[in-house]
Amino acid sequence: MLSAGIPVASGTTIRRGEGEPVSGLVVAMDGPSGSGKSSASRGVARALGLRYLDTGAMYRAVTWWMLQRGVNPEDAAEIAARAAEPTLVMSTDPDAPGVTVDGVDVNGPIRGPEVTGAVSAVSAVPEVRHRLVALQREIIAESLPGGGIVVEGRDIGTAVAPDAPVKIYLTASAQARALRRTAELDGTTVEAQQAAMARRDALDSTRKADPLAMAADAVELDTTPLDLDEVIAEVLRLVKERV
Repeated sequence: MLSAGIPVASGTTIRRGEGEPVSGLVVAMDGPSGSGKSSASRGVARALGLRYLDTGAMYRAVTWWMLQRGVNPEDAAEIAARAAEPTLVMSTDPDAPGVTVDGVDVNGPIRGPEVTGAVSAVSAVPEVRHRLVALQREIIAESLPGGGIVVEGRDIGTAVAPDAPVKIYLTASAQARALRRTAELDGTTVEAQQAAMARRDALDSTRKADPLAMAADAVELDTTPLDLDEVIAEVLRLVKERV
């Protein structure tokens, strides 16, 4: 049981000094696309026995829903008017994360180029952000009695869970990020991915509502020279250090 301690990869237990084992833990993982936060967040959640929430999938799911209904992703007024309509259900199992929209499994479609090209515009609409941030906070609260959760996104440490005891901001060089994303996708090039990421970074960093930013009390971790296991190990070290 998590209440008896949170097992980590080494088989040790995270404790706060000589006191009780940590429970109700929230780990906020922020950073741009290609920084490695999705794979690392799932790995950390598995190692700590916590739940896992991909907030980016939520914005992608709403974007998919809007596109399916013919809503122009640049029409902020219509997006705002319809932001409350789709029903999202999230899986927080790190071994089987996912999202359904109105009962439809959209885990494949939301990763396609059409959604990727539109998600920054849809995500910038305040009504979308307000609704999804509220839902994210509900999911976080529901996870706490069972031990806690690793939450990844772009505004977790600054807007969604500003009181999270562990905040980590993952970065990587533009080339490393593009190489990683190209390896995940078919029919693209490193150059095309680097240009697409630069565009999305600019949009996400300059939007008025909850822009992509590193929290003042977050630890920045450059994943450029690290493989996945090394990133996970470093995050686990930081978690143990902070709780």
